[in-house]
Amino acid sequence: MMLNITGKKIAIVEDDAASLKYYETLLRETGAEVSVFRNGKEFVEAIGSGFAQFDLVFMDFLVPLVNGIECTRAFRQVNRSAPVILITAYYSEQTKNEAYIAGCTEYNLKPVFPDKIHMILEKYLSPRPAYQLFD
Repeated sequence: MMLNITGKKIAIVEDDAASLKYYETLLRETGAEVSVFRNGKEFVEAIGSGFAQFDLVFMDFLVPLVNGIECTRAFRQVNRSAPVILITAYYSEQTKNEAYIAGCTEYNLKPVFPDKIHMILEKYLSPRPAYQLFD
C-alpha cells in the first residue's frame, strides 16, 4: 500500500541528477508537493524569502555553494520542528556530529533504498491516530 501524504511539502536539496530523479520519482507517488534545489544557495534563499514552507527536507551533505550543514542551520532559524534528513556518501564521525549539532533529525548514508525512504516518510509525515479501536 502506497503512503498518501498529499498536501505535505518536501524539499530535496541535491545536485546529483540521478539521485534527484530517484527521490522525485519515489516522492511524487505519495502525492506530496516536491521542491527541488540543485544547490544550497537556492535553498537558503528560498527559505529566507519566507515563501518556502516545508514539512520535511532531504538534504545532501555535499551540495554546491552552501553545504548541507549550513543549509540545515539556516533552515533551523525559520523552522525548528520539520525533520531534516541528511544523506551523504561520505561517513565521518565529525560530519555526523556537526550535522546533529546543526539540527539534522537523521543522518543516512547513501544509497538510501526505497523502503528506507518510505520508512522516513511514514515516521515523520503519516497521520497517526492516538489509538485505534477497530482495525
